[in-house]
Amino acid sequence: MTDSNVQGPIIECFPLGDYQTNCYIVRSHAACWIADVGFEPRLLLERVQDLHLPVEVIVLTHCHFDHIAGLQEARSALPDVPIWVHQAEQRWLSDPMLNLSALVGLRITGPEPARTLNDGDTLTLAGQPWKVLHTPGHSPGGISLHHAASRQALVGDTLFNGSIGRTDFPGSDFQTLSRSIRTKLYTLPDDTRVYPGHGPSTSIGHEKRTNPFVRQ
Repeated sequence: MTDSNVQGPIIECFPLGDYQTNCYIVRSHAACWIADVGFEPRLLLERVQDLHLPVEVIVLTHCHFDHIAGLQEARSALPDVPIWVHQAEQRWLSDPMLNLSALVGLRITGPEPARTLNDGDTLTLAGQPWKVLHTPGHSPGGISLHHAASRQALVGDTLFNGSIGRTDFPGSDFQTLSRSIRTKLYTLPDDTRVYPGHGPSTSIGHEKRTNPFVRQ
């Protein structure tokens, strides 16, 4: 587990399962919320219990199986916590072909989402405003979540430290992903801290200067 140390919402990262999917607890002094729930979520759920904070929602950056594999376990531990997804992937939680788990011999499904999200939505999470940025390309309903005041962004598998999300999956497309990064992420302030779906955090400025796949 790692956590951010900037002012604003506190972001704790939990790389879960064999895919080391970064799942996040984002908290204030009064409440918290979760971004993505991968395989083997025990450590994340234990941390939630230890915090003694109400959990408002689970927001999914996208619905590939490695980001949703722990949702059923999370639902058992947190039965009243709703799940929100982008509207383009509303059906993916119930379809192993769409969430790609069928392609690796699994049949992973998740609970029905309570709300669908769209580009530009402002979500009040743990008392803080987060803006939804639709960043498709790795998947059709991929989103990033931006907290402007603290210059922090959760970007799922859109952008990584030194890399980008894969575009060889059904429903993915390099040109779409490149456009998402250039128009939605690289337009954020350079000192915005970026929390990806895999690997270490980075900054917008660092990726604009050095990312070999999408340069500004």
